[in-house]
Amino acid sequence: MDRKFLDFERPIADLEAQLDALRNVSDRQATDLNVDIENIKRESRKLTRTIFASLSPWQKTRMARHPLRPHTTDYLQRLCTEFTELHGDRMFADDPSIIGGPARLDGVAVMCIGHEKGRDTQHKLHRNFGMPRPEGYRKARRLMRLAERFRLPIITFIDTPGADPGVEAEQRNQGEAIAGNLALMCDLTVPSIGVVIGEGGSGGALALGVTDRLCMQQYSTYSVISPEGCASILWKDAERASQAAGVLGLTADKLKELEFVDAIIEEPLGGAHRDVDQAAHHMRSVVLELLRELLDMPAEQRREQRRQRFLNCGFYSED
Repeated sequence: MDRKFLDFERPIADLEAQLDALRNVSDRQATDLNVDIENIKRESRKLTRTIFASLSPWQKTRMARHPLRPHTTDYLQRLCTEFTELHGDRMFADDPSIIGGPARLDGVAVMCIGHEKGRDTQHKLHRNFGMPRPEGYRKARRLMRLAERFRLPIITFIDTPGADPGVEAEQRNQGEAIAGNLALMCDLTVPSIGVVIGEGGSGGALALGVTDRLCMQQYSTYSVISPEGCASILWKDAERASQAAGVLGLTADKLKELEFVDAIIEEPLGGAHRDVDQAAHHMRSVVLELLRELLDMPAEQRREQRRQRFLNCGFYSED
């Protein structure tokens, strides 16, 4: 089984390879190796806890980009029932890099909107690697207006390296599409919750992130620019991305410390891709708790609180 271990997980990969070898021997020769198997499993879990207890910001960035990391579609299948995907922006086209539609979360009617990167090469190309074009953001805006009309709470799933940087996207007014989403989300009267499930890159992520509450999975990232882009600007060297990741403060724990994030969603040991069902269970608990809190709050109070939340972001000095 190819678990696609990252380089800092190599000691874990070696133990898992030993474990697979013992299981194969046990199956082929009908030999009882359960004691040895359990010992290696315990050793593997212990080593995984040790490694993941001290991941650097760059290592967490790589976890957020893990090729097996669950996507929006994976969570929609596990969190929601009666999800009905809606297509098109009613202006130009349908953008597959953003998906959305009404669904039920624990019996509550909601509007779900999220980035989708695609899994294999064909689907990644189809989804444009999760980088929305203007029509994707306009589709999201249409769904938000629909949610406002029918009084549906909005849940967004954020996972994009950034908006599409191509010439055609600029020709179709990418900046206006993102700005339109920001303005609309500031004025929504329905509750909204944003969940960063992988990469939260630049304005492409913020276009779905102006929510009443924002939570991040444990090994997700949220930043104004990618570490590679930051390194290219600051030091003219994209190879210093690991250093830039430390400077950007893009991890969930750092952003929680800065009070930009309301909650961190715990991931299974070794990352969400190790146990997607458990990751979805943790996400469900946090989202439902935040949703109950928001539903008990008057609409005008929610909206004013949301505006003040973003107006108060960051620190500055007049000195």
